[in-house]
Amino acid sequence: MWTSWWLWALVAMCAGETWREQAERIMQQTPVIDGHNDLPWQLLTKFNNQLYHQGSNLSTLASTHTNIPKLRAGFVGAQFWSAYVPCDTQNKDAVKRTLEQIDVIQRMCQEYPETFKCVTSSQDIRQAFQEGKVASLVGVEGGHSIDSSLGVLRALYHLGMRYLTLTHSCNTPWADNWLVDTGEDEPESQGLSEFGESVVREMNRLGIMIDLAHVSVATMKAALQLSSAPVIFSHSSAYQLCAHKRNVPDDVLQLVKATGSLVMVNFYTDYVSCSAQATLTQVADHLDYIKAVAGAEAVGLGGDYDGVTRLPVGLEDVSKYPDLVAELLQRNWTEAEIKGMLAENLLRVFAAVEEVSNRTQTSHKPEEKPIALDKLGDSCRTQYGYSAAPSLSLRPGALLASLAPLLLSPHLL
Repeated sequence: MWTSWWLWALVAMCAGETWREQAERIMQQTPVIDGHNDLPWQLLTKFNNQLYHQGSNLSTLASTHTNIPKLRAGFVGAQFWSAYVPCDTQNKDAVKRTLEQIDVIQRMCQEYPETFKCVTSSQDIRQAFQEGKVASLVGVEGGHSIDSSLGVLRALYHLGMRYLTLTHSCNTPWADNWLVDTGEDEPESQGLSEFGESVVREMNRLGIMIDLAHVSVATMKAALQLSSAPVIFSHSSAYQLCAHKRNVPDDVLQLVKATGSLVMVNFYTDYVSCSAQATLTQVADHLDYIKAVAGAEAVGLGGDYDGVTRLPVGLEDVSKYPDLVAELLQRNWTEAEIKGMLAENLLRVFAAVEEVSNRTQTSHKPEEKPIALDKLGDSCRTQYGYSAAPSLSLRPGALLASLAPLLLSPHLL
């Protein structure tokens, strides 16, 4: 009996080593492109973005899910770093804070040039792979970061933003977030407002990937139907396996399949198992499920490392990606399917977004019509351009509100 037990343990151990070795061989050829990592937020909250602080050395940083040795061990070849600022910055200093987060991402590349290469295109990612560097891209997490401004959207693109998450966990004046589906927030745009649609069109024109993580189902469907290019969910999982409103329901997965879009599976335990505990095998279940419903070309990885407090057993940090690949190999994923999930699916979507942009740059002029002034919050906001611009007249109530400070000025009393 004991001899039999040890024999099976030895066979299992050898098989595990074989799967792991095969995983590493594949990942040396096709490293991971991860859709979402919040290390920049950790750099802000722990060190106020001071990269020269002795504790913030990315070669030795131990208090985060991510550092340079862990990225190397995990075969991470490209990372969308999240330029995230919380919802409480909306109508305040969201744009300033976002610029600071983009700055720290760019300075990471400058401070560690042997490891990181800041890039802005699908071809740049492939070049970084060849150079053995981590292609570093900017993903702005939350539409409040553009402060309802098409001009700011364009400026962030020029600074390197290559995806924008349309909302975070709050509505913008032009798009509804996922908390609408829980009843915690009221719908304001019924998905996308007219201005929200112009944001989507301008993202298509510029070549910015539309990220639908964090948005309501109505917003998901509106953007998928409107966009001329495939979209991504940079860090979401399958609703059918965990009925959390941050996850993607089956009818939306069908739209993902029809549009050639991509779901990059999130590792946060609450989205994996709908509880405080989860395992690597349950993450693999989500990958299996999305592959079955939307196709192998619709699956990617968006771990949400350094943006969450709980991670599955076996996926505790970014070094663990080969263990997940080994699990999928045991589940009979083909090498082509593995390479698609690791990188090729994202590269396909990114290239398609670039192709749509190249095609529309000459035929479509930039979107110009501003959002209506009465859709914007905060009494401290200035109103330059609204009073004299054509077709931007305010409704009577909004006009009175805008004139009130002037009418009550002590200089006129």
